[in-house]
Amino acid sequence: MIRKISCCVFLMVLASCKSVHTVSTFQKKDIPVAPNYESERNWAVLPNTYSEGLKEFASQEMDTLKADVFYIYPTLNIETEDIRWNVPIADRIQQNKVLNKVVLFQASAFTTAGKLYVPYYRQAHLRSYSRLDQGGEKALLIAYSDVKKAFEVYLRKYNKGRPIIIASHSQGATHAKFLLRDFFDDQPLQDKLIAAYIVGTVMKPDLFKTIQPMTSPKETGGFVGWNTYKKGHYPDKKDAFKGSVTTNPITWDAAKTTTLSQHKGFLYTNKNLYKKALKIEITDGLVWSTNPRFPLRIFMSFIRNYHVGDINLFWQDIRENAELRTNTWSQNN
Repeated sequence: MIRKISCCVFLMVLASCKSVHTVSTFQKKDIPVAPNYESERNWAVLPNTYSEGLKEFASQEMDTLKADVFYIYPTLNIETEDIRWNVPIADRIQQNKVLNKVVLFQASAFTTAGKLYVPYYRQAHLRSYSRLDQGGEKALLIAYSDVKKAFEVYLRKYNKGRPIIIASHSQGATHAKFLLRDFFDDQPLQDKLIAAYIVGTVMKPDLFKTIQPMTSPKETGGFVGWNTYKKGHYPDKKDAFKGSVTTNPITWDAAKTTTLSQHKGFLYTNKNLYKKALKIEITDGLVWSTNPRFPLRIFMSFIRNYHVGDINLFWQDIRENAELRTNTWSQNN
């Protein structure tokens, strides 16, 4: 029963409903206190603060890793009864979600490619995307201001000239786009960019001046991105992702379809890795996936939007690709 409940939570966590709670228009007095990233307590993960759970997925020789990974997590405050526009970074419930959900099952994919850095940030509530004029835009800008300050501290205090992977999902990907624009695009730091995984958002190919979509598995210095749906299904707005960069997260090249044997592994919330679990088809703006093969796959039959699994579904594929790109960058620099 516990596993069934866990599956339902995993698959339906991003489903949104109309709130029956009264949400006030955004007001400055309600903005949570800004974090100071000089303090380690305002970071969910630093290389010296890996949790025991994260260590299970991390490189056993972390000191030998030559790259860094700056990870920005997806929207986690989605409850309709939460009327806040931004969640304080000291919120224990939010911190628990960060550490025990997305760090473990998303960011962990990158821990053999580089040392992991994950700042807490005053994340905007899910409603911000649908209520931009009522306060959503301001809430998202506050969230990004934290990510930006954290990255500035990271560069000054921790980076020490090491190459960088930017990893992100959903709201995290929204902020990652701004981060690339402000620090990498047509700037010297682009030379240190191994790759940017900007997943679960619209990514137009001409979004940046000098950072381009990557179309081969060994390519470096650019970005990849995709949005996952069940095969044959579309978003409510059918053309929502039309024209968006759609990377094949299994082959990492121009292949439009894959076989079961090519899929390297789906990491489920029981920490088991399911290999050869799905096939995909690349369509305009979308990765169409078959129903993944794992013990509780029956629950997936009712889900059309696989957004919550954008990274988990291809966890081992991403892990090996991040290692490959990092090794390629090191060999060429």
